[in-house]
Amino acid sequence: MTLARTEFKVRYFDSALGYLWSLMRPLLFFGVIYVFFTVLLNLSKGLPHYGVYLLTGIVFWTYLGEATGGCVNCLVARESLLRKIRFPRMVVPLSVSLTAVFNLGLNAIVVIVFALINGLSPTVAWLELLPIAFGFIVLATGLGMLLSALYVRFRDVQPIWDVALQAWFYCSPVMYVAARYDQFSAGFERLALLNPPATLLTQMGHVLIGGPKYPSAVTAAGLPTALASLALIPATLALGAWFFAREAPMVAENL
Repeated sequence: MTLARTEFKVRYFDSALGYLWSLMRPLLFFGVIYVFFTVLLNLSKGLPHYGVYLLTGIVFWTYLGEATGGCVNCLVARESLLRKIRFPRMVVPLSVSLTAVFNLGLNAIVVIVFALINGLSPTVAWLELLPIAFGFIVLATGLGMLLSALYVRFRDVQPIWDVALQAWFYCSPVMYVAARYDQFSAGFERLALLNPPATLLTQMGHVLIGGPKYPSAVTAAGLPTALASLALIPATLALGAWFFAREAPMVAENL
């Protein structure tokens, strides 16, 4: 916690806008995507409160990208600290993920304000956004531990992950909703929703906005597919923790 808090403060030290920079990236990205999809392509036609769905999806994805991307080289960047001080190595990627959680919390405030301005009224279903956010946190933390340990041995991990994350973004329903999967081949939505972020984002749209245009993950993919997708989240955390724990004793020597 202390390391994460320190990194959060240092990141915006001497910055004119300070913590506001953590809001600028998803908001600017949201503005570009929103104009492109609603004004130029008009792909949001028939989707109520599309802007709310898009902004919330971008905020969640920004957290995933920030947490995993920051974890990739977190051990190498702290080489001198790891060589001089004995402490649990797992603290490093966990602090990176926690720092990204701070930014996620700040961005969540903007999402709620935007949703209210857009005409949505808070409901009890909105509480389900907390476990959805927790799902993203668990997934990002597991991937972060795995990537950070791999990067110590294989420096190609960073460019590979940058490309993979970009491809993953377009394969996930951030700019579109799961209901649009029916435009593809039959049964594609079930395969696509094996992707954990796709399941989480689909459920996010259902609890935040609701209605037939935003089906639940179970409705869109079926219960077995939804459960299999969600099971991949703790499985990723377990894999990341296991691999990191195996590599941790040799981190200092391999740096």
